[in-house]
Amino acid sequence: MTTTQILPVTALGNAGVEVGAQGYGAMGISEFYGPTDATSARATLDKALELGVTLFDTADMYGDGHNETFLGEFVRANRENVVLATKFGIVRKQDDPTYRGIDNSPGYIRQAVDASLSRLGIDVIDLYYMHRKQPGVPVEDTVAVLADLVRQGKIRQIGLSEVTGAELRAAHEVYPIAAVQSEWSLFSRDVENGVVPAAAELGVTFVPYSPLGRGFLTGSATATAGLSDGDVRKHMPRWADDNVARNEELLAPLHSIAQARGLTPAQVALAWVHARATVHNVPVVPIPGTRSPNRLAENVAAATIVLTAEELATLEPIAAQVTGNRYADMNFTSAGRE
Repeated sequence: MTTTQILPVTALGNAGVEVGAQGYGAMGISEFYGPTDATSARATLDKALELGVTLFDTADMYGDGHNETFLGEFVRANRENVVLATKFGIVRKQDDPTYRGIDNSPGYIRQAVDASLSRLGIDVIDLYYMHRKQPGVPVEDTVAVLADLVRQGKIRQIGLSEVTGAELRAAHEVYPIAAVQSEWSLFSRDVENGVVPAAAELGVTFVPYSPLGRGFLTGSATATAGLSDGDVRKHMPRWADDNVARNEELLAPLHSIAQARGLTPAQVALAWVHARATVHNVPVVPIPGTRSPNRLAENVAAATIVLTAEELATLEPIAAQVTGNRYADMNFTSAGRE
C-alpha cells in the first residue's frame, strides 16, 4: 500500500528511526472497551496507515494474545511501512480473568518474545516494551536480557512502560532505550515530575497511552451507565459514582475551546498532548485507540492543530483537580515511585 503522508514525522529513539507523530493503540480491538466489529477495526488500521500513522502498538496480554494475532495479518501485508510495538510482562490466568501479575524473569521474557513473534507471524519486533516493572527485579537486569534479544535479531529497539525517571536513566546506562510509555493526558500529568525530564535529557521518545483519558476527555464516556458489561472503565476509580460527576465538570474549558475552534473535544485534548513536545523538548507520539475510521481521521487531524497560549493556560489547571487514581491497583503505575 502507498501511504499518503499527512502526519508529520518524529524520531523514535536515537537510532535514526522515524515514525508518524501520532501512533495507533490497538488494545481496544480485542477487549476492555466493549464489543468490536472486526471489519471496522481492520478498516481503521488501513485508514491509519493511509494517513501516515506508522507506529502500531499492541501487547501480548491484550485479548490474551488475540490482539497480536489480529494485527499480524495487517502488519505482514504492510511490513515495510509499519513500525510494530508490542510488550511483555503482565501475566494473566486462564481460570481468573481478573488476575494481573508481573513477570520480568529472563526465562519468561525469552518465552514471551518467541510467542509474540509467532502470533504476529513476523521475524523481528521493531519496538519491544517491558510492560510493567516487577518489584524487586532491577530494571538493569531486564534490559540486559532485552539487549541480548537485539543481538539475536529478535527485536530492533527497546522500550519501557510505567517506569520512573531514575529507572529510565538506569536502564539507558545498560542499553539505549528508544521509547518510554505511560499515561499522559489532560487528566494524568504525574509523569512530568520525573520520567518526562529524563526522556528529554536522554533523547528517548515519549509515547503517551490513553491520551484521551480512556474516552473521558472525548465527553462521550463519562458515565458507567452507558458502558457494556465487560468495559474495564466500570472498575476504574475515575468512573466511580463519587468521582465521575466532579471529573465531568472539569471538561467545561475543553468543550468551550472545541466549540470556539470548530473542533471536537478529543482533538483539543490530543492537540494538548502534542504540544507537550515543545513544552518539554521531547519527541511525543501519542497512541489513541479507536475502532472507527472516521474517529481515526479526526484524531490524526489533531496532530497539526496548534493551541494558543491562552487556550493552553485555560487547560492547565485541569489535571490537578481530577479525583480518583488512574488504576485501582497502583502497582500498575509509576506515580507512587516518582
